[in-house]
Amino acid sequence: MIQRIVNLFLAVTGGLTLWAAFPDVGWWPGAFVAVALLWWALREDNAWWNTLAGFAFGITFFLPHVRWAINATEIAPWIAMSVIEALFLALFGALWTWARRAVRAGLRGRDAPVRAGAWQAVAFAVVFTAVEQWRAEVPFGGFPWGRLAWTMVDAPLGRAAWLGGSVLVTFGVCLAGLGLAAAVHTLLTGPRAPSSAGRAAGVIVAAAAIVAAPAALPLPASADTGTVRAGDGAAVYDAGRDLGEEGVLRVGAVQGNVADPDLGVFAARPEVFGNHLEGTYELAEEFAGELDVVLWPEDSTGADPRTSDAASAALDAAATTVGAPILLGTQEYPPGGGRYNVSLLWQAGQGATQRYAKQHPAPFGEYIPLRGLVRLLSDQVDRVTRDMLPGEAPAVMDVPVRPGVARSGGSVRVATVICFEVAYDEIVRDAVQRGAQLLVVPTNNAAFGWTAESTQQLAMTRMQAITTGRAAVQVSTVGVSGIVAPDGTLVTSTGLFTHETLAAVLPLRAAITPAVAAGYWPGWVVGVLAGLLVAAGVAVRVSARRGAVRAGAQRRGHTAPDRDALVG
Repeated sequence: MIQRIVNLFLAVTGGLTLWAAFPDVGWWPGAFVAVALLWWALREDNAWWNTLAGFAFGITFFLPHVRWAINATEIAPWIAMSVIEALFLALFGALWTWARRAVRAGLRGRDAPVRAGAWQAVAFAVVFTAVEQWRAEVPFGGFPWGRLAWTMVDAPLGRAAWLGGSVLVTFGVCLAGLGLAAAVHTLLTGPRAPSSAGRAAGVIVAAAAIVAAPAALPLPASADTGTVRAGDGAAVYDAGRDLGEEGVLRVGAVQGNVADPDLGVFAARPEVFGNHLEGTYELAEEFAGELDVVLWPEDSTGADPRTSDAASAALDAAATTVGAPILLGTQEYPPGGGRYNVSLLWQAGQGATQRYAKQHPAPFGEYIPLRGLVRLLSDQVDRVTRDMLPGEAPAVMDVPVRPGVARSGGSVRVATVICFEVAYDEIVRDAVQRGAQLLVVPTNNAAFGWTAESTQQLAMTRMQAITTGRAAVQVSTVGVSGIVAPDGTLVTSTGLFTHETLAAVLPLRAAITPAVAAGYWPGWVVGVLAGLLVAAGVAVRVSARRGAVRAGAQRRGHTAPDRDALVG
């Protein structure tokens, strides 16, 4: 029992350590420590106890990690979401118990502890990565928040996303973390001999190599990234113009803000619309006629400008003054009920010429599945009076540009990934496969207050830039907004609840990274391998139980006739 209490303590400590690996703390080495602690916490060869330890790890991590959910709703939905996500870690505890039995059975009789440990580490990484991938897909389309990969955006290992996306990065975090666990275990339990210290050092070197090796990958690195100055002194941020395979795009971004952070954007929509108009005129004072497009955040207009003459006229005037179309966010209410969360490209005198509707509304935030059942847990479901409908078109828009801006012709294809969609690899990947030359992530973080939600999201935007080899802009109503180079470098970012404008030069790229070319395959591979490992472990367990039953039967005398035959 003492050992099990220690295991639960390690699980809780591991969950808190993993929380510290994410923004705003951002101590990315903590992800490796957390994996090592989880490994030790799951030492029991008992699926039920490991399920409990896995849940303890998960709930300790998710409760503080998604603390921002309280700001948008109340305590009950926050706890419910944390519990649902933690159940996947509980599932991992059980699956790993069975998978480990398969690995041990396969290595039985071999006296190579280092090799046996390596195979167990690979199996652990496979099963963990598979469960994380399943969590990103189910239920209700999944929730990829809290993936190990997101912690690595500032680490060398994060560059592995260029090669295999978030799946490969998470796999690498697991391997490196288990290398750390193996080294510490060897030093603490092995004989005090040079050979033990040598094995520990060798494992540490191998783990360090996993972390550092991706630094050698040929990501598109720029020599120009940084801040440049226009002739009148206005700041322009260069996201790597020397990387522009198809030219560059000059963009402005407006973070309008709200006067009272406690009200949020929904209670102050007219004010938010006015603030973004004001920011556009501020850009016009510095860059009139020099920008190709002005970017506004998600839900930044209040009224749908296609149905409001006043909003339409105000947008026409602003677009004319700045000399560029405006990519904005609004809500669309179809006659049949429900609503769409849309991005529109607004051109002066023409209105909305391009439209994208969010494909992946957030369950329990933008629509309520199982509304009647969920209402029994919290009346907060009634705050969502009209469920958001999923869009069906891909997350791309063609932005018309002046001659000579883009080598590909008179328009630039932009990925318009709305808010939480940046966490879903398949949506971003699909946009790039369809020709997106850069990423735009319009988001509305006003409902989450002063929490780390927006910086967590910016880390995902940066990781998607690495994965796709595309420059990216995250533009928020209240912050944090940021300009990101194609290798994930954060060129600049804004503060929370500030009124700011940004101007940037973004490279237009066409090259397809290995991660984008691989598509779903990395996730499918780990999923199949994890399934095979677990199935083999179950078979080992069933076989062992049958053997025990036969042995018990023999001890009870069922083999007496055989003994008589031998005597005779």
